[in-house]
Amino acid sequence: MDGRSVVRWNDLMTTRTNPWPAGVPCWADLMTPDVEAAIVFYGSVLGWEFAATEAEYGGYTIAQSQGRAAGGIGPAQVGARTAWTLYFASDDTDATAAAITANGGSVLGDPADVGPLGRMCIAADPTGAVFGVWQAGEHLGAEVANEPGGLTWEDLRSTDPETAIAFYAAVFGLEGKPMPMASDDYRTLHLAGDDAPIGGAGGMMGAPDGTPSHWLVYFAVGDCDASVAAAVAGGGTSLADPWDTPFGRMAPVTDPWGATFFVAQLPADVAEPQRA
Repeated sequence: MDGRSVVRWNDLMTTRTNPWPAGVPCWADLMTPDVEAAIVFYGSVLGWEFAATEAEYGGYTIAQSQGRAAGGIGPAQVGARTAWTLYFASDDTDATAAAITANGGSVLGDPADVGPLGRMCIAADPTGAVFGVWQAGEHLGAEVANEPGGLTWEDLRSTDPETAIAFYAAVFGLEGKPMPMASDDYRTLHLAGDDAPIGGAGGMMGAPDGTPSHWLVYFAVGDCDASVAAAVAGGGTSLADPWDTPFGRMAPVTDPWGATFFVAQLPADVAEPQRA
């Protein structure tokens, strides 16, 4: 979906002070060959500020919006593809890793502690889309959502959405629901029994042949057009002119190293659904 759910709520959740419920997208980070340049780029595009981290975390930097954790940027391994990774919350990373392999996925990085911050693993679903799992310790994940600088939506673009949606249902307990105005294979994703959507999944939506399955992250911004202009001025690429939707004004861009993400200017008069 090039937008967010039509479900609307009266209260906008913008901050988080306790761990995200299991199955909810809770964090996103970027592994890039030039952390310092990426900090400058994303600071201008998303309005982020950055907090220094301990040397033991290898140059990984926490991006903040108004002093609250919003995303991460760290150094990529030589030759690795630059991309945003979406993380799902888990109460037990090891059990989730076992469920991933039991349901046809692949664990690409075994569960491991990140000091006292939490426990994580990196995995891929059966269609090849890479994602992370995060079990909160001292670091909850995103402390801000649905306001400028924060995550506001996540889309799975899959070569086999039916198989992928069944996988996320089995591993994280998510339900897929059809969405009006969307393609036949698109579903919004929900925690079981919850009307509030936490993301979406569908086909490749016109991506070039050979594009692998992947998760796309959407960040809220105060001015979509200004953020796109900042991305281009900073060496990134505008993939489409900003357009208006019932869910806000948005546009896809890539950073100077090829990582794709969306910027979305949320409607001023409509509250976004709570992320659990």
